[in-house]
Amino acid sequence: MIVFRYLAREVLLTLAAVSAVLLVIIMSGRFIKYLAQAAQGLLDPGVLLLIMAYRIPGFLQLILPLGLFLGILLAYGRLYLDSEMTVLSATGMSQQRLLGYSLAPALLVALLAGWLSMGLAPQGVASVARILNEQEAMTEFDTLVPGRFQAMKNATRVTYSESLSEDRQLLNDVFISEKRLQSDGKDGGIAVLVAEQGYQEVRADGQRYLILQNGYRYDGQPGQADYRVIRYDTYGVLLPKPEVAGELSEREALPTRALLQSDNLREQAELQWRLSMPLLVFVVTLLAVPLSRVNPRQGRFLKLLPAILLYMAYLALLIAARGQLDKGKLPLALGLWWVHGLFLMVGLLLLYWEPLRLKWAELRARREVARG
Repeated sequence: MIVFRYLAREVLLTLAAVSAVLLVIIMSGRFIKYLAQAAQGLLDPGVLLLIMAYRIPGFLQLILPLGLFLGILLAYGRLYLDSEMTVLSATGMSQQRLLGYSLAPALLVALLAGWLSMGLAPQGVASVARILNEQEAMTEFDTLVPGRFQAMKNATRVTYSESLSEDRQLLNDVFISEKRLQSDGKDGGIAVLVAEQGYQEVRADGQRYLILQNGYRYDGQPGQADYRVIRYDTYGVLLPKPEVAGELSEREALPTRALLQSDNLREQAELQWRLSMPLLVFVVTLLAVPLSRVNPRQGRFLKLLPAILLYMAYLALLIAARGQLDKGKLPLALGLWWVHGLFLMVGLLLLYWEPLRLKWAELRARREVARG
């Protein structure tokens, strides 16, 4: 029991450290993406942290199996390097017994991964989709940040306001630059609008306009003298809706209960993907235990790169099989299970390779003795 607690503690501590690092890396990349959209006025900066919080379960369901895989490799690799595993082997610790001890923390991780993939992650995706839908309903006026140039309409329009009233109803010292295109797609010059004030007006058809007051409009090509200046008292500018880049599908937001009751092929593929997360934990544990065995003279990082490549191949095959299942090119009964079965056999081969090799060497030695 002492050995079990020691091994479980080493694996779980390494798992926590590796998963935390991976989570920070992934969240940083996604946060930069959302931050760029907020800087362009496509997202309200106030919802960035809320979106990231809702995406954490989705990130963790993929990080935890990899974290456990690397945790076993690093933790057991250190034990082999310090000859602790040699001492344990001398007291009767076989690879199969070590696998049995490793399955206990793997069970804990699998339960957590299953809860995330089948419960929290779909709820988080639904919440993020709701927030993005709310952002898509906003206009350039709603996402405007005073004192900052913001690009809209695929960067063809740049809007600036010196200040904004507290109720976000009145703009002061407005500047708008819009690149015009002709009907044949050629460059039609630039239109620049400046105004002392501006406010939003909603028409009966739902269209929203920015009404500018007391300003000028400049039309022409940069660097050329054939420009036109118009002074106006009131001028209306149509406010387009921001196009927030969507990356989440509707089926990812469906509750697992709805997937269980559905006959749709794509939704059944999503169900198998969610069930694959906890199953992935057990298979990678079977792969990691024999791969963690290293020679102290070679260092514990010798097998780390091949092990990571093996894991990447496992995950890539799962993703490819999911895509083929979505397209109907794989039977539903086969689904993703053949990938798990394939790597389960690889893990068993790695686990029993050394005993089989020794047994084969022993049989060859006996045959040579019998011949002699």
